[in-house]
Amino acid sequence: MTQVAKALLVDDRRENLMALEAILQGLPVQSVAVESGEAALKQLLVDDFAVILLDAQMPDMDGFETASHIKRRERTRHVPIIFLTAADRDAQLALRGYAAGAVDYLTKPFDPWVLRAKVSVFVELWTKTRQLAAQSETVRERDAQWRLLTDAVDEATTLLRNVDDPEAHARAVALLEQARWGTTPD
Repeated sequence: MTQVAKALLVDDRRENLMALEAILQGLPVQSVAVESGEAALKQLLVDDFAVILLDAQMPDMDGFETASHIKRRERTRHVPIIFLTAADRDAQLALRGYAAGAVDYLTKPFDPWVLRAKVSVFVELWTKTRQLAAQSETVRERDAQWRLLTDAVDEATTLLRNVDDPEAHARAVALLEQARWGTTPD
């Protein structure tokens, strides 16, 4: 089952969320839009995300505080955060964003194609990471099967050394047959 990458969009203004959803349309990513930092933290409890687009200035819990909570959680600390804000008056805000764990900080108005390109990179990284994890699991399973087969062959070899015992010989043949067909001994 292939999981689709998701982008968490966090902005207190509905029109900004709609604009972000439109910008991301056509990318291989499912947008999940929420209107507060609290809602974002709740969403992160139930879903995995390739990237978070986070408004820096929101009432109640601002983007910086939200990012701080995200980065403190083991489950979400690795999720890349791109801050989006209309506030470009103070370079300290960008530094504050990076200090909170952001991978980027874009001021509005920003080029939608640049944002699409950045999101695409994180979606691709997320997808490749999932593929690597699946391949790693396959290798672990094959290693476990290989160990079982090796053990069966070793046991059969030991039994065959005692060729005078017909029961040992029959058991060795059975073990080798099971190893041949990839089954485990009873």
